[in-house]
Amino acid sequence: MDCFYAAVEMREHPELANRPIAVGGGTPRGIVTTCNYEARKFGIRSAMPGFMARERCPHLIFLPLRFDLYRTVSQQIRVIFFEFTDLVEPISLDEAFLDVSNGGRYAWELAKEIRGRIYKETGLTASAGIAPNKMLAKIASDWRKPNGQFAILPHQIEEFMATLPVSSLWGIGPKTTNRFAARGIQTCGDLQKLTLAEMAIEFGKWGEELFHLCRGHDTREVSPSRVRKSLSNETTFSKNLENLEECEAAVTKLCREMQEEIQLKASKRKIRKAFVTIKFSDFSRTTKECLCSQPSEAIYRTLLGDAFRRKALPIRLLGTGVRFAEEEEEHHQPELFQ
Repeated sequence: MDCFYAAVEMREHPELANRPIAVGGGTPRGIVTTCNYEARKFGIRSAMPGFMARERCPHLIFLPLRFDLYRTVSQQIRVIFFEFTDLVEPISLDEAFLDVSNGGRYAWELAKEIRGRIYKETGLTASAGIAPNKMLAKIASDWRKPNGQFAILPHQIEEFMATLPVSSLWGIGPKTTNRFAARGIQTCGDLQKLTLAEMAIEFGKWGEELFHLCRGHDTREVSPSRVRKSLSNETTFSKNLENLEECEAAVTKLCREMQEEIQLKASKRKIRKAFVTIKFSDFSRTTKECLCSQPSEAIYRTLLGDAFRRKALPIRLLGTGVRFAEEEEEHHQPELFQ
């Protein structure tokens, strides 16, 4: 979907048409969740602090998040998907993979029809990427945004990958991009010059996967039963927490909310780990986790204390979470400390 949360809000507030909008980020310490294309012209982007967005666009309009509304619209869109294929793998409220290889029609035409149905039934635009595998389809979906579609055909993959920036590959963030740039590696074509052995030595097991991804090879199937791997919640504070006692009080509240979320969304899943996330006042993050089958407030407090002592700085954000056992571990999980 195109700037999904912002697009839903513009649909609900037609008087805001053609004006720069950000969803989230309206509080003094808030973070922009997403923004519309008018706002992006000013350099505003997701995950940008609200104060920075205001500096770039003083007349930016901030709207609060309304997840219940976005979930309702997301469900409308998924109903449309399932009219075209049973192989639908949602990866977020506004994005999904569809395997249409058995549809008996050209994927390009199916994508146009699906996008048309979405617009007719929700008033929202969507963009589509069409390709032989998931990675390439994901990359292609950004190529003609907003309200467009782009296809990468099998015979085009080699040429397409040669000039694709390495930052477009899954798993490569800013740090790895800079690490490659320091070695003169800017594109996937540059990365292809490294041998499989060199990739494995430098990146371990991920190096082998990266060796194939930079060539446009991806064998993962669309999985309709995609399983949630973790569950978490977090809070950004309007005023920094200055000491451990203040953090413990905040973790108590987060822990209770987390336990409610587990009961609501994953009551039948076995938990393997508990973790606490901290963002310090210098915007650096740290996470502390442990093996744990039944997270408690005491466990979260212990993790908090360990993470808190890593830096002598005030705390800007706190989060708690759990990681679930993999499917095979669900049936063979050893006893973990409670």
